[in-house]
Amino acid sequence: MKRQSQHIDRVVSTAGHPGAAARSRLAASWRRSLDHHGLDPGQRDDVQRITDRELTERREAAEEMCRIAMPKLDMLYQLVGSSGCGVLLTDADGVVLDIRASKADQSVFESWGLIPGSDWSEASEGTNGIGTCIAENRRVIIHRDEHFRARNTGMSCIDAPVYGPDGRLIGALDVSSARADQTEAINRLIAAQVAQTARQIEVDFFRATFPKARIIVADDDDAQAAMLLAVDGDDIVLGATRGARMAFGLGTSGPIKSVPASDLFGRSEGPTGFEKAERAAVVRALSRAGGNVSEAARNLGVGRATLYRRMKRLGLGEN
Repeated sequence: MKRQSQHIDRVVSTAGHPGAAARSRLAASWRRSLDHHGLDPGQRDDVQRITDRELTERREAAEEMCRIAMPKLDMLYQLVGSSGCGVLLTDADGVVLDIRASKADQSVFESWGLIPGSDWSEASEGTNGIGTCIAENRRVIIHRDEHFRARNTGMSCIDAPVYGPDGRLIGALDVSSARADQTEAINRLIAAQVAQTARQIEVDFFRATFPKARIIVADDDDAQAAMLLAVDGDDIVLGATRGARMAFGLGTSGPIKSVPASDLFGRSEGPTGFEKAERAAVVRALSRAGGNVSEAARNLGVGRATLYRRMKRLGLGEN
C-alpha cells in the first residue's frame, strides 16, 4: 500500500509540474490522463469491459484484420509465451479483440483485466502500453511504475501500432507480462519482435487488399515502416502503406490522388530504395524473358514503350 501511495503522489506531482510534459513523453501522458481524461491514479475499480454483443460487433468490424493477424499472433506467442507473456490484439479504440496466453497464466491476465472486451484506451486506463501507443501513434514500452494507475504498476506492456491498407491506424499489437523479474532489457528485445510482427500484419493486409495490383516494395532498412505501393497496369498508384505515403507526401491516410508511380520514383527527395526495387524488378523481368523487351513488358503489366522509358531512366540497355 505504501508503494502504491508513493506512486500516486509521484504521478500527481510530475503531471502537475510546469514544463514536465514538454520534457518527457511519459509526463505528457500522465498529464493527459489526469487533466484531459480526469482519471484518478489511485482508482481501484476493475478495468472497464464492453458487453459481449459490443465485442462481437467490434470483432466483425475488424474481421479482415483479425483473420490476417491470427497466424502472426500465434507465431509471436510461440516466441514469448513460455516466459509468462501474453499477446493481445486491439482495435483502434484500445478494446482487446483477441489474446494468446497459457492456461497457467490465464487467471493472472484475467485478474489484471487483460481479456477480450476490456477497454485499455488512455481515456479509460490512463498511461498504459495499448492506450498510449494508440494516443501517440507510435511504438511504446510502459514498464511497471510508468503506468498511470497504481494498480497497473505490476505489469510491463510492449506495443506497436497496426495500420490498415489506407494508412489509418486500425489497432495495436501488445505483449504484456506481470512477472516481477521482467527487466527493461528483456522488454527492448521483445519490442523489436512486436514491431516486426505489426509490420508483417500491415504488409499482408495491404497485399490482400490489392490482389491484382503490382506491389512495389522499397529496399528499406527502417523496421518501423512498411514501404509498399500498389500499382495498376497503367502505372497509376492505387494504394500505399503509411510509410510509403509519408515518404512520398501522399497523405497519411485516405484516398490517394491519381499519380503515376514513375513520377514518384523520379522525385529526388524520395527514398532510393524504390529506385533500387524498380531496377531489380526490371532486370529480373528481362532475365526471365531472355532479354525480350516485349515479353518482359507483358510480364510486368506495362507497355513496351513504357518499359523502354524506364530502362533508359534506370540506365539499362536492351540486351
